[in-house]
Amino acid sequence: MTVRPPKALGPNFSTAGAFNVLECELMSERADALGRHGLKVEKALAALAALKGDVARDLRERVLDEAADAVWAFLIQREICGLRDSRDVVRRYGIPKEVMARLGIVRRTPSEA
Repeated sequence: MTVRPPKALGPNFSTAGAFNVLECELMSERADALGRHGLKVEKALAALAALKGDVARDLRERVLDEAADAVWAFLIQREICGLRDSRDVVRRYGIPKEVMARLGIVRRTPSEA
C-alpha cells in the first residue's frame, strides 16, 4: 500500500513539473549509458594491452577495431550528455594513437568485399 501526502503538501503537478520529471529520467538514462560505454572502453583497451609479442596480425587488427568502435561510441555518448571535449578522455583512459586514428571508420564485412 502506498501513502501519498495531502495535495497541499505535495509538489505542484503542473505541466512544467511533468517535463522536469521526464528530463530528470532522461538525464539518468544518459548517465547510465555513459557509464556502460566507459566500462566497454576499459575492457577493450585492456584486451588491446594484453596483446604482447608475436600476435597474429588479423587478431591485432580485430582487437584494434573493437577498441576503436568502443571509444567512438563512448565519445558520441559523451556528446549526447553535453561533454564536447575529448582530450581529457584520451588522457584519462590512455587511449593509444593507433586507436584514435581508427575512430569513425566504416569497415566492410567479408561478405561485402
